[in-house]
Amino acid sequence: MADKTDLVELRREFHQNPEPGWREFWTTAKIVDEIERIGVDELHIGSEAVNTTERLGVPDDQELSDWLEQARKQIERPDVLDKIAGGKTGAVAVIENGEGPCVALRVDIDALPITESSATDHTPTAEGFRSTNEGFMHACGHDAHITLGLGVLETLSAREFNGTFKVFFQPSEELLGGGKAMASTSHLNDVDYLLGVHVGLEKETGEVIAGMDGALALSRFDISIEGESAHAGAAPEDGQNAIQAFVTAASDIYAIPRHQDGDTRVNLGEIHTENAANVIADLVTAKAEVRGESTQLMEYMKESVYDRLEHAAAMHGCDVDVTVIGESIRQDCDREMVDSVYETAERIDGVTSPVRRDTLGASEDATYLMKTVAENGGKATYVGLGASNPSGHHTPTFDIDEDCLPIGVSVLSQTALDLLA
Repeated sequence: MADKTDLVELRREFHQNPEPGWREFWTTAKIVDEIERIGVDELHIGSEAVNTTERLGVPDDQELSDWLEQARKQIERPDVLDKIAGGKTGAVAVIENGEGPCVALRVDIDALPITESSATDHTPTAEGFRSTNEGFMHACGHDAHITLGLGVLETLSAREFNGTFKVFFQPSEELLGGGKAMASTSHLNDVDYLLGVHVGLEKETGEVIAGMDGALALSRFDISIEGESAHAGAAPEDGQNAIQAFVTAASDIYAIPRHQDGDTRVNLGEIHTENAANVIADLVTAKAEVRGESTQLMEYMKESVYDRLEHAAAMHGCDVDVTVIGESIRQDCDREMVDSVYETAERIDGVTSPVRRDTLGASEDATYLMKTVAENGGKATYVGLGASNPSGHHTPTFDIDEDCLPIGVSVLSQTALDLLA
């Protein structure tokens, strides 16, 4: 198996420096440092790694600039940082060894807007690698995913094989904003086999799930309803009440009929308006998301939400604007790939419980890459790697058992080598 000490040190450095989607400037520069140390045949960053026109949920220029300047103070890589400025984060590394199949691994690199626990029984706090970016945290294991990607890349760089191996270091998974942007580049055109991976998932260290299916298709969007302000006491009839329009829409949205073809979800959040009690509200903003057991069901829910927003706004004389800020689709694992991972995992030291399939249940934009590979005639799977996480994902106390790191590198590396053979 890969050297655990090196993997743990690397994972902890990424854990200590979390950055949210499209702001992974230090993270990308550090990844580039490690890739250059390993040595590859091709390295693509910036607009070479992602289709910038397909990015979703990109922050405003000021926020991007603030995170970039912070990264410049942390790492001396002006060549990299200049190229990824403006939220063009992420990287694609390529090893080419002549004729043969092309195998790829996709890992995500962004963090969440969560304040990490400072409790003394929280291992990152106790061991001194708690997040230094207060209010942000690797609370979903992406620090481990980056480490796995680099570990597998280093392993294959030292092995003989015929063909091509790629690692996609994808930005902005938590926003569901980067999968489509990376999938719509030319880097997937020649990929025959694609592996995705996620640690934790409430599974024990030593358990490896060869195919995680059932990722719910999701669309997340910003809503803005604009009306006309007026004095609430003297002339309420002169106003067009954005709050009334939103409340009407919200009630109708939660009443959208469910569908016979499968599960659907809808939720509203971050509802905001600024108006005094004696002022008819002229603006309401909110966020919403819909999910579906299939891409078609997600689209059904999204269209239903749009319809209710438009009708509620028109009823109250208001205008509505909706902007998609994140999206994912449903794409399940290929049986042949599931079998390959399962058969490999059975042979790996440290794997105590290989499992063929399980249900993911959440949403993931690796599905865009999986679908693109499938449309090109290739095969893909999404691997679950148990890590005995002491608390749930997206919580301030999320952590992993670092014993999962060498296990994951071994399973993914050997699967890639088996496929390349």
